[in-house]
Amino acid sequence: MSAIRLLVLCAVRQHGRAHGYQVRNDLEYWGAHEWSNAKPGSVYHALKQMAKQGLLVAHEIAPSTAGGPPRTEYEITERGNEEYLTLLRAALTSYDQKLDVLSAGLGGIVDLERSEAIALLKQRVAGLTAWRASVTEYYTPEAGPESIGHIGEIMNMWVHSADAGAEWTRGLIARIEGGAYTFAGEGEPFVGVLAEGQENPYATGVHDPGDDE
Repeated sequence: MSAIRLLVLCAVRQHGRAHGYQVRNDLEYWGAHEWSNAKPGSVYHALKQMAKQGLLVAHEIAPSTAGGPPRTEYEITERGNEEYLTLLRAALTSYDQKLDVLSAGLGGIVDLERSEAIALLKQRVAGLTAWRASVTEYYTPEAGPESIGHIGEIMNMWVHSADAGAEWTRGLIARIEGGAYTFAGEGEPFVGVLAEGQENPYATGVHDPGDDE
């Protein structure tokens, strides 16, 4: 799964309607440019592709004040919302996702009901546990990686990764069960996107009005 689709759908959904630069700015605000492939070109490409696929609808509005081309604002469709929730659930459940996909899933986790988020994360722990058990059928961590030569370090790394992933996920489950965060249906959600004109404290570049696609 590509994290960029999930990230872009998440940002557009939170805004209601958003143009390309807003989405770029939001993902930079989330630090996604550091841990995913959410670069400017990939953001605009994802917006255009998902509009072609019917996941977003493109609204062409007045040209920018700088005299550039008309700005395009994107809005999520019913199909897009279904795709978003499908990607979100897969990102939180699958134990073998890359960290950028899991990170993107965490960005949208509060769009689910609390009980569902907990259930999905418990599925992730179960997947990690089962995967670890399959590996340790022929690799015994207690014997040390040296017992099967330097290749044992590969298994050793993955077993440690599974253990750390399961421990972290259990901690997140405990925090959510303890009442952390505001989930769907519980009241006013946390606003995770920047308002029009709001300064991004983590911005790395200068806004070019001409790229407001």
